[in-house]
Amino acid sequence: MKRINKLSWLVTIVLFCGITTSTFSQTLKDVFSNSGSPIVYLGIDFSKARLLDNGDPNEIKNRLYASINQLIVNEPKKFDLKGAFRKDNIDYDFAAVNKSNAAVNINEIISTNSADFNRFKEADITNMVKNLDLSGKTGIGLLFVMESMRKMDKKGDAAIWVTLVDMKTKKVLMTERMISKGKMAIGFRNYWASTIKSLLDEIQDEKYKEWQGKYGK
Repeated sequence: MKRINKLSWLVTIVLFCGITTSTFSQTLKDVFSNSGSPIVYLGIDFSKARLLDNGDPNEIKNRLYASINQLIVNEPKKFDLKGAFRKDNIDYDFAAVNKSNAAVNINEIISTNSADFNRFKEADITNMVKNLDLSGKTGIGLLFVMESMRKMDKKGDAAIWVTLVDMKTKKVLMTERMISKGKMAIGFRNYWASTIKSLLDEIQDEKYKEWQGKYGK
């Protein structure tokens, strides 16, 4: 009898653990239906980005990419991630993109080929996520993959892939390419950071509702 009771308790514990894990595992539906469901902002991955404009590749790689990412943290009211994604709280973890951005080939940053503005497919985003160092991370991460930045006649825009990732498995749960316009700003950092501001504004005003209708039900 004692052995049977011990086995019963063991089975109960295993079942309880399985139910608990299932209950607290996050899904894409949770992201778009529950403001308390956490996500981690992983930052902007510039590792394959092309700049169709003039610039100093060394300065861009070694200072400006990190500076743009840091600006998002320093000015949360301007770059309102929580408002755009209807979240009570969003954590930041740039370790993976910092490592990826540090490996950029400076000879590939500047481009004179207009076709480079539109060259990614969803499979490219999947491969980039697979190459991110997300070891030890769990939950859902929000990643902005910068495909390209171009400036013509003093006007510019950027192609950015808004991507949600299961950080434990590196599975891409959602990715969508958006074109975001630059705004009046002084300097490389502020100008291209303004495309992130425009991106978040569009998500908050329009895109979130579209995604919520598609993924949140």
